[in-house]
Amino acid sequence: MVQGMLDEFRARIMERKPLRPRGGGSKDFYGGPLAGQVLETRAYNGIISYEPSELVITARCGTSLAELESALAERRQCLACEPPDFGGATVGGAVAAGLSGPRRATAGSLRDFVLGVRIMDGEGRVLKFGGEVIKNVAGFDVSRLMVGSLGTLGLILDVSLKVLPVPPGDASLRFDLPQDKALEALNRWAGRPLPLVASVWEDGVLSIRLSGAQAAVNAACTALGGEVMGETAATDFWQGLREQTAAFFAADDQGPLWRLSLPSVAPPLDLPGATLIEWGGAQRWLRIDAAAGTLRDAATRAGGHATLFRGGRAEQRAGGVFTPLAPALMEIHRRLKQRFDPYGVFNPGRLYPEF
Repeated sequence: MVQGMLDEFRARIMERKPLRPRGGGSKDFYGGPLAGQVLETRAYNGIISYEPSELVITARCGTSLAELESALAERRQCLACEPPDFGGATVGGAVAAGLSGPRRATAGSLRDFVLGVRIMDGEGRVLKFGGEVIKNVAGFDVSRLMVGSLGTLGLILDVSLKVLPVPPGDASLRFDLPQDKALEALNRWAGRPLPLVASVWEDGVLSIRLSGAQAAVNAACTALGGEVMGETAATDFWQGLREQTAAFFAADDQGPLWRLSLPSVAPPLDLPGATLIEWGGAQRWLRIDAAAGTLRDAATRAGGHATLFRGGRAEQRAGGVFTPLAPALMEIHRRLKQRFDPYGVFNPGRLYPEF
């Protein structure tokens, strides 16, 4: 069955017509316009191997993220970077999108947890990069290059991921703080030995999550004060943030959703619209119906960049939803695309309009 599906994938690729690899379709909204015939991957699924003692799991691209996380939960382990499921994500789609959840600032991004991948390139070849141990890379780490590539370099077949134990202690606190004071507090706490794993500020309230040894969590709660969130309320709150089901993300009628990546010490931006801040100040979400240039100029002045994450009018998306690359970086991307996908089969225009 597995070989038969690989043969089917290869046959479709060798037709050299544009293809759009698709697992759960949970992130069809993300990136540039959808183009090409759909190449379904969900049937190519299953956990290939799982070694809890080695903290490594390997799964095929069509495996649902929910299935993989369920297997990990049985052994009190997890994907610490918390990639969002968005109601049906697959392992391949999660890696291709490269999105991470609330714990990303301390646990690392999804890219940091990818140990190895197998892909099928634009010439139908099965290529393997990396492996199933943490220290396996010498030279250019191609396996992590696939993370966030939005499927433009090849069809991800299977992925090996590092996993971590679930922390034994967990608590969430809330503080009434304006945005500038919240950012100051987050940057001050970042320099202290606190088990602070996630944070979010919205509408005058800063919420933080503490995880680790129970004694360390208890000590941090005592030192920081604040209002303690109930266990069920805290679980629902962070899950709503991870899956973007919270009211801020659901309010599509309030304008396009922009994601700004900035230095954590950047001050509040002088921009209208609702704001939500994560990752210790480094990720800032804005609901604002403004010209793309306005947002990108503001982000650049603050030392970062802006992405039109969801929604937006045609003119806002016309130059691409991601910040345009400098010419030298774009040339590197072009060469990589040419090497892995010489006939332009995979997801044309999804990452950048140029390829």
